[in-house]
Amino acid sequence: MPYSRTQLEKHERQTLAHFAQFSSDSRGREFDEVPHEWRTDFQRDRDRIIHSRAFRRLEYKTQVFLNGSGDHLRTRLTHTMEVAAISRNITRALGLNEDLAEAIALAHDLGHSPFGHKGEYALNDLMKNHGGFEHNRQSLRIVETLEQKYPHHDGLNLSWETREGLAKHYTAYDHPSKREDFDAKSSSLEAQVANLADEITYYSHDLDDGLASELLDEEDLKRNVQIWRETADQISKKHGELDPEPRHYAIIRLLINSQVHDVVETSSHLITEADVHSADEVRLHNGPLIQYSDQRRVANLELRDYLYENLYYNPIVHKPNQRAVKLLEELFAHYLKHPEEIGSQSRARIETDSLHRAICDYLSGMTDRYVVIEHDRLGL
Repeated sequence: MPYSRTQLEKHERQTLAHFAQFSSDSRGREFDEVPHEWRTDFQRDRDRIIHSRAFRRLEYKTQVFLNGSGDHLRTRLTHTMEVAAISRNITRALGLNEDLAEAIALAHDLGHSPFGHKGEYALNDLMKNHGGFEHNRQSLRIVETLEQKYPHHDGLNLSWETREGLAKHYTAYDHPSKREDFDAKSSSLEAQVANLADEITYYSHDLDDGLASELLDEEDLKRNVQIWRETADQISKKHGELDPEPRHYAIIRLLINSQVHDVVETSSHLITEADVHSADEVRLHNGPLIQYSDQRRVANLELRDYLYENLYYNPIVHKPNQRAVKLLEELFAHYLKHPEEIGSQSRARIETDSLHRAICDYLSGMTDRYVVIEHDRLGL
């Protein structure tokens, strides 16, 4: 016989730390549902996210390089899966709820626009007099409103804890989203883990793609980035001379491992020092408890600055993204004049949410390739 939901909830009580978020303590869903026979609330959240249309679209959205630039380069979907994997590793080590952290990680980029952060900035500028656009808030909007899966309500009806994690999700790339109904000093430790796992994944795997595309130079990295130099030296001492591909993989694998180890050790100390005894005590704590050490934070800032200068704003990456963003701007202007040409679900929200917001929803939900196809179809 399968394990029942109540058995799984009991297992959480027996195995997770007292400051973890237990699924049996969930604040529930906006719309009441009969609990599942053998899945916890957070497991159901994860499954709903994976089966959503917004999740499938991530396969064709830019991470750093425009979608289609190379078969081995990361997309927004592969990035999301990597964030989920690192989130599970950290939460397992700290005795937290893996299912909740995974659900938040899988949903954290659902609201991302086509063409990465440059697309996000373009939509925010187009919406500056109409409420703006920010992908974290859009992720929440997708799971609460835009996904249409159920006969009697909008959205995916996710648990309060998963939606809290999306409302408060931000990394070094982002600014926090605030919602009155998620008003607390901090989010759950599981949500904090997903935040930091996103950052770990960004920097380490962007290094990988930058080297694979030959936009980054290993010798230049050694000269200018301490964390790369130290990690490369460890690999050299352990394995001697390696060919470029296995050497890069070994360095980045060790870099991720050292980042995770630093977060686990530092966070464990901070949690003990804070003397929190429940998930709600974590929420009342003044500041995040999932953190890097001070030394690692400084090293990561050096790496971040290097990536901005040498990868994110490299003309080979930057200029195609700028041209792609122009397509978004032209489509936005066209739909303002011809609102009948946006999708039927978006049209239905014009009266309740305004024409600008309906167009923004429609455009932000597009994949990179669909923007190009639609632009060409309209002859803009």
